[in-house]
Amino acid sequence: MIETSFTPLASLAGGALIGLAAVLLMLFQGRIAGISGILARLLPPEPDGEAAGRLAFVAGLVLAPLVVYAATSAWPLAQIAATTPVLVAAGLLVGFGSVWGNGCTSGHGICGLSRLSLRSLIAVATFMASAIATVFVVRHLL
Repeated sequence: MIETSFTPLASLAGGALIGLAAVLLMLFQGRIAGISGILARLLPPEPDGEAAGRLAFVAGLVLAPLVVYAATSAWPLAQIAATTPVLVAAGLLVGFGSVWGNGCTSGHGICGLSRLSLRSLIAVATFMASAIATVFVVRHLL
């Protein structure tokens, strides 16, 4: 069985920062913090003059490990027990799902649910059911 570490304080802090980022983006830009939508409008940039803000948002995601290192003097550990083909397939499926579902977990799960969107509720229920089924199959059947 694969064990996962229980980190309630780190999880609470991370969730609070994600929620804060979503609230600030909505407050100051009137935009939903859906990562797939932000990235999709960045490549290629839409001619709406907001590419710099989108780039800053994505850069914050990419540079976050540097903030962790500066605060703790240690790099965050990432352990992924999967082969490269599995990771590529998973990435393609997630990307396809984000396009097909017209949004990702951050857009639907954080921003959509907080706005009481029925579409987001259905999307999140689908994400969660898929995740539960995947974990069950991988941990108990394979």
